[in-house]
Amino acid sequence: MARAIFISYRRDDTEGEAGRLFDDLTRSFGENSVFMDVDGINPGMDFRRAIDDNVSSCGVLLAIIGPTWSTIKNAAGSRRLDDANDFVRLEIASALSRNIAVIPVLVHDARMPHHEELPDNLKDLAYRNSVEITHERWNSDVQLLINALGKYVAPSAATDSEPVHATVPVQLPPPSAPASSPPEPRPTSVPLVLGVIVAAVVALGFVGFLLLKPHPKPDPLSGTWTNPASEGNNGIDKLEITASGGNQVNLHAWGKCSPADCDWGTQIAPNGAEIKATWSFVKQTGDGENGRVANVTVQPDNGSLKVHVFNTYAHRPAVERDYEFVRAQ
Repeated sequence: MARAIFISYRRDDTEGEAGRLFDDLTRSFGENSVFMDVDGINPGMDFRRAIDDNVSSCGVLLAIIGPTWSTIKNAAGSRRLDDANDFVRLEIASALSRNIAVIPVLVHDARMPHHEELPDNLKDLAYRNSVEITHERWNSDVQLLINALGKYVAPSAATDSEPVHATVPVQLPPPSAPASSPPEPRPTSVPLVLGVIVAAVVALGFVGFLLLKPHPKPDPLSGTWTNPASEGNNGIDKLEITASGGNQVNLHAWGKCSPADCDWGTQIAPNGAEIKATWSFVKQTGDGENGRVANVTVQPDNGSLKVHVFNTYAHRPAVERDYEFVRAQ
């Protein structure tokens, strides 16, 4: 059976997280739907072909990226990512060349690699939206990833249950002649009184339930927020936050552009004490393709929102900005 999820990782960087994620995904999708290591390559076989064959059978590749993913070196002192025969490079390049979905999974507070840090056949990775899995929120973060993977691979089907048939014959009571009709009892008012009492108790209980029922507190983040101090291009001017079901929210952003705001689109992010989302942009300039990645963090703050924007660029230094948003009137 073809494995639909391929986990790519570096042993010296994220072996523990990759193994834990493999176990979680196997429980959700089945052991035949998750593939982590290229093994069983017989002597004399081209390992590049073996990796390409394994990647070609998957529907999505998860690139586990830790703090040293792009900088770790081999025994000769050269960066592994610069080696054309590096297994991780071969795996991701194979998926990108086949237009297979590649999802960067950031762990240990790792950041997305910049465009210029990557070899030519991996540069498209810099523009793929990433997800973050933290130690503190591991279970909830993984569940969000599992929900997202549903579009690429279906969970393993549960075993169908067969109808249950009785093994002991059903014994019916023998027919008997109808007994003589007993004398009709005298009408009594006891059932009527009991019925009134029961109805009163039920009504009081319902009223008490309505009075004592906890009412959910409004989500402090939901709604439309604006930046009263936005200035310059490439800033962030407006946010619209709505619940997406479960522990997720939709984060719709508009950037500061001239003459009208730029619609960045909507990202789905985990709902918590703070919300993190990433937007990737590609535009054509006189020097060729130039990419910008905007990492946005949102936190409630006494009726307003603290918004931190960390912009990284393909060909110039990163820029950080902090804003205070207010609810739209």
